[in-house]
Formats: sequence, C-alpha cells, structure tokens
Amino acid sequence: PSSGKPCSCGELKVHNCESSFGAATIREQKPASYSDIDGRLYNEKELIFPPELALRNELPLKLYGYGGIRWYRPLKLSALLYLKSLYPNAKLVVGNTEIGIEMNFKNAQYPILISVTHVHELNVLSIKENGLEIGSSVRLSKLQHILLKVITERDIHETSSCRAISEQLKWFAGKQVKNVASVGGNICTASPISDLNPLWIAARAEFQIVDSKGYIRTVRAKDFFLGYRKVDLAQGEILLSIFIPWSRRFEFVKEFKQSHRRED
Repeated sequence: PSSGKPCSCGELKVHNCESSFGAATIREQKPASYSDIDGRLYNEKELIFPPELALRNELPLKLYGYGGIRWYRPLKLSALLYLKSLYPNAKLVVGNTEIGIEMNFKNAQYPILISVTHVHELNVLSIKENGLEIGSSVRLSKLQHILLKVITERDIHETSSCRAISEQLKWFAGKQVKNVASVGGNICTASPISDLNPLWIAARAEFQIVDSKGYIRTVRAKDFFLGYRKVDLAQGEILLSIFIPWSRRFEFVKEFKQSHRRED
C-alpha cells in the first residue's frame, strides 16, 4: 500500500460468510506458502537476477523477421555507421515506443531496423567543465538520475536548464517508458507536442551529428527542427550526442506544461 507499511490483510480472518448472491461460503484465506509453478516453498529471500545472464557476453545480432524484416544490433559505432552506409533508410530503434505505434497503428513499413541500445559511444553520459554531454541512446530515466546528481553538486546558477529538464521529466510518460525510451529517439521523432524539444532550444543545446564516413558536425537545437516531423538529418547520418552548456549567471530557464491533464 501507499503508506509503505506491510499489508494487514494476512491478519484478517473471514469465517463462513454467506454471499448475498447465493449460498457460496467464503473460507479463511491464508497466504500461499508454495509456488504454483513448480511447487517449491517460498522463503523470505528476495530473488536475484540470474548471474549467468549478468555475465553473458554481448554479441552483435542479425535477425530475420516476418515478411523479410531484418533486425541488426551492432555493438560499435563503426559497425553502426557501416550498416547505415549500406541501408541509409534503415530505422534506428532504442525503446521502440514510437516506432511500435507507427507500425501497429499507422501501417508504417520499416523493412530494416537497427537497434542501437548496445552501442557504447551512444550511451555516454559525461559531466564536463562547460556542460553536460548526453549520448543519444541514453535512457530518459538515466538522464533524470544524472540531472539530479548535477543539480546537487554544481553551483545553482549553472543548473537552471538542468532543473527545468528534470522537472519536465517528472511528467514525461510513465517510469516503464522512461526506462527504455532514449533522449535521441525523442529528439529525432520531432513531435510537435514534445515535452523536451522546446527545452533543448531554450537551454542552447547543441546536437552532434555523425555521417556514415565518421565526419561529425554540430547543429544548434534551434536549427535542428526544420518543420513538422522534419529534422536536419541527411541520409546516412545519425544523432550522436546532445550537449547542454551550463546556464550563465542571471540566466533562468523555466518549464511550463499546458495540457488537459498534468500527466499527459
């Protein structure tokens, strides 16, 4: 329960209570002491994540799906860029929170999908002297965590942008979505009702973009969004990282969210 105290339902005993809908008898209910799956007795220990899975070596993947769909999962940026050079129109996937909707409800067709969840260079989170660098595959929940760390450790005038982004993330979808959805995915979707894209612009953020040959260019957030669902990404280019400079003294960034419901 929300009180944080143990549930007291185990202490309640109901004896031979007649149901108003019939003669059904409700007997005393006791907590289950064994597993319905394999019959083993429960104990008081918390289940741990299987160590065999935690120690498993990560491997690049190439999977084939229904209708000729191909799913790649590279581990290195160089491998990702090579795939992008072969398939310039391939769709990049992290949490699949947007692409899944497009495929299921908008009949979008993506014959080649590249999962970038395990590319190390896209998962960088670096606190620098002049700002914060965020890899495009960093999950929103991880960004939320690092922002709280930055806010507590740095001077208050430097973190005005960080506080605004952190406050906006409180009402950004649910925790399950934030655990898988990426910063870069939300940016490149270029939704006109995005919670964060207006804040990247206000915070003077810069986006690092890399092409299939490895050349990197920098675009200011305010110049990256070209129109409805259109961004400054050419074929073969991907969003590498986002850089947020620290706020300057007497510079204030504040978020406001206008909607029918606070949570959405």
